[in-house]
Amino acid sequence: MGAAPRSSACSPAERRTEAGRWRARLPLISVGRMTYWAGAARIVAVAASIVLLSPAHPAAGAVNTAALSSNRNPQQDPPQEAQQHPWQGPHRHPARPLRWGDCAGVDDPALRCAEVTVPLDHRRPRGRTITIAISRLPATDPARRRGVLLTTGGGPGGPGVPLPSSLAPLLSPEVRARYDLIGFDIRFVERSTPIGCGQAVEEPGGYRVRTAGPGSLPADAAEARAYARDCVRASGWALPHATTANAARDMDVIRAALGEEKISYLGGSYAGMLGAVYAALFPGRVDRFVLDSPVNPDDAWRPYELDRTPAFEAGTGAFAAWTAERDAEYGLGGTAREVTDAVAGLIRRAATAPIVVAGHAWTSGELGTLLVAGIYDERSFGLVAAAFADVAAGREPYVPFPVRPLPPPGVPGVPADNHTATNMAYRCGDGPWPRDLRDYQRDLASYSARYPLFGPANANITPCAFWPRIADEPVRLPAGRAPGVLVTAALRDVAAPVANGRAVAAGIRGSRMVTIDAHTHAPYPAFGDACLNGRVDAFLVIGTLPPADVAC
Repeated sequence: MGAAPRSSACSPAERRTEAGRWRARLPLISVGRMTYWAGAARIVAVAASIVLLSPAHPAAGAVNTAALSSNRNPQQDPPQEAQQHPWQGPHRHPARPLRWGDCAGVDDPALRCAEVTVPLDHRRPRGRTITIAISRLPATDPARRRGVLLTTGGGPGGPGVPLPSSLAPLLSPEVRARYDLIGFDIRFVERSTPIGCGQAVEEPGGYRVRTAGPGSLPADAAEARAYARDCVRASGWALPHATTANAARDMDVIRAALGEEKISYLGGSYAGMLGAVYAALFPGRVDRFVLDSPVNPDDAWRPYELDRTPAFEAGTGAFAAWTAERDAEYGLGGTAREVTDAVAGLIRRAATAPIVVAGHAWTSGELGTLLVAGIYDERSFGLVAAAFADVAAGREPYVPFPVRPLPPPGVPGVPADNHTATNMAYRCGDGPWPRDLRDYQRDLASYSARYPLFGPANANITPCAFWPRIADEPVRLPAGRAPGVLVTAALRDVAAPVANGRAVAAGIRGSRMVTIDAHTHAPYPAFGDACLNGRVDAFLVIGTLPPADVAC
């Protein structure tokens, strides 16, 4: 997809300037499944059900300590025993010296990478092993260094190794002085023993979704069953071990390999859910955890998809209303209904036959992914509206991110469909999912009637209905076993509605929540809200949680 200028009130130079500003202020993302902080190359994606698809801070400064409470964080209490969960306890794997070197596919010489060996099956620590890729940017002031701040991509399926380089410029100097930033690809993603499902290409956004039509459930189920069979054929050895709980256990092996008694953590979207699961399994290893717009692990994944369907509809309404107010520029309609009908009409048209513009055949899945990018973040409304206007007029749209995930450059051996495959593997592995078609028939009837844009996609059957049984058990929130964490969220978040963050904060006793009234996802630090960023910075720097929840 090129960057041909469109004919509108904006000149080509103005359009390029605005697009550059848009890319610079967006969180790191990848479309379809929210990949936290994906940077300019990717945009919004968090296990996103895609509507109507066929296939699918400002410059950071010093911490404002005057606004802080004097309450200390419970993390300073003595370590607690880990939650007793199947084959669970503090890891005591023999530490192997880490060998740091260049990071494949990352254009940042300051970022150094290593591999950590972990058991494929944590119940059998002496059995087959896999490798987890990690990266490190050292703290900028060794004299004030507190420890490590881990982070990884969202999705599930987003890479984490490049994140320290993307994240570092957005963090305050005080935070950077105190922490080594540690990124990692969760098991089976890109550099960490990658898997695939035997497909030739990624799904749009790296997320497989099909929109149900009248009477399409039997055919959709047959296709889902075939996809699950292909995954077993290509990666059956890995699928039983692709769970968030195992990714959390890998995190603890990383902690031990780094020689740390505890870790701090910053994770957004799915990565926030991963942090909550780690807190449940290893409460005594939790230092300062920031969970940014986390998915509630107690609802992963079928209830989560259904429960956020109303937010998807509301997000589309907000995008359509904004675009309608600028009909002179975009020409998609003068009312929200007209804009919605125009965009939905393009997606339906592409479902019949791809729309060819400047040599690219836009599928309904790709256009649906583009719409999801528009409704995930209010800062993307203009760019996405312009792209739809261009497609409608037969002009080449400017889209500064790939609508299908790209393989990491310079990283050999990554299957062509790695991001889609890992997203599906984790979502199916975390379960449970209905296996009776009558459950999907009932949900489709109910959600399609109430939410005609997204109900037919979010409620439809997926390959998880035919997935191999997984031995791992879902991990619940840790109640009083872990220290309090800081949860951040936007009140009008479409990707992970704010109820998810509230449930996580309530489920980890002693936690606090900081919210902003904005239409965005994973707002720290890139959204640039000084109140929210200041509270998070203060927690990471001095360990102080607010005395009560904060509405910025």
